[in-house]
Amino acid sequence: MDTFLLVMTVLSIIIVVIGVSVFKWHAFISLTVASLFLAITSGLSLDKIVTAYETGVGGVLGHLVGILALGTILGKLMADSGAGMQVADFFVRSFGVKRLPWAMLFAGFIIGIPVFFEVGILILLPLVISIHKTTKQNILLIALPVIAGLSIVHGLVPPHPGAMAAISIYDANLGKVLLYSLIIALPAAIIAGPVFAKWVHKRVIPEGEPELIRIKTSSKDLPSTGISFFVILLPVLLMILSAIAPYLPLTSSMEKLFIFIGSPIIALLIACFAAFYFLGMRQGMDKNTIKKLTEECLLPVGSIVLIIGAGGGFKQILIDSGVGTTIAQMSENLSLSPIVLAFLIAGLIRVATGSATVALTTAAGIVSPVIEHMSGVNLELLVIATGAGSLMFSHVNDAGFWMVKEYLGLTVQETFKTWTVLETLLSFIAFGGVLLLNMFI
Repeated sequence: MDTFLLVMTVLSIIIVVIGVSVFKWHAFISLTVASLFLAITSGLSLDKIVTAYETGVGGVLGHLVGILALGTILGKLMADSGAGMQVADFFVRSFGVKRLPWAMLFAGFIIGIPVFFEVGILILLPLVISIHKTTKQNILLIALPVIAGLSIVHGLVPPHPGAMAAISIYDANLGKVLLYSLIIALPAAIIAGPVFAKWVHKRVIPEGEPELIRIKTSSKDLPSTGISFFVILLPVLLMILSAIAPYLPLTSSMEKLFIFIGSPIIALLIACFAAFYFLGMRQGMDKNTIKKLTEECLLPVGSIVLIIGAGGGFKQILIDSGVGTTIAQMSENLSLSPIVLAFLIAGLIRVATGSATVALTTAAGIVSPVIEHMSGVNLELLVIATGAGSLMFSHVNDAGFWMVKEYLGLTVQETFKTWTVLETLLSFIAFGGVLLLNMFI
């Protein structure tokens, strides 16, 4: 029976992969069909299937919808006001031309915290291309560090959707995940960014030229660098403050207040209002423009919300059908650490589906029942290990692969040699960081 359940689980994951890649279904439909297939074949009674699925979806999305929406609004305001460009420009001026790869890494890393990977690329690539045209340096030397900074933050650091979904599924502490992920992400981004770029730019010289993307902001309208940094870092500072509040000499009511304003949804709400004022109204945007920007950027969130919700439904089916317990017993027999298991499963799903978010939510769903009866598992590091696995070996089934290829004017072969290697480096170095931290925490 155990073997049968495992075979059905593997088949359900294959359904997700085939649905997304062959039939071109939306990942939400693929995950839902896979959940139903697993529920029926594992013998879950028909009256319980829909309830289990709905419970799983609600459990994950309950507090995530607001966070995703607010994070997207913040990113859109940063892009359209030119705040992201100001931060990037500051790093370029501070580091100088010789240390450009480092300047671009920190620009990508900081800007990547509140915005989605795709938005970060749109904010920073015009700057990358204009620096490339001015300095006549190989574009890879400037672009790869930016991409490394954006990608690692997108994969590991809350409030990004994948990390938030894994925190919710594993029931991990958000403040600790934020702290550990920043510690692990920076060394990974340094090696896969400036260090790798310095090595690869001598070996890969792109044949094509990038198409210049223009941002619709005139220089006189740009917010100040200080204000740009303040708005971008505000939610992160509030979340860190809430994580350290219990260890500070505060009164009970002050501690509760700090924990409240540092909860992701409140921290992002405060940051959004700061952005509305500093990046919107003070830059001459009227109320209607801000409302229009908000509505525009919320449309793409629907897709991510559906994928994460379906991942939660899949997780609940895995638990209710007893698959989780079976995998738990097997991993105990194999003596496989949950951290290694999470990294491997996320990696396999990422390679198969091309989506880091699908890989993260599905892997977290498979591993969460495994750890229910285990003690001594560091849940925060488990979140980061799953995130690290979800970054590995990006190839032709990943939208990010094509985005990088098109914007930098690379061939498919050049994209494999640069972007795919960079993502795999990020994945394994971050996983190494998790294993290292796990020895001391």
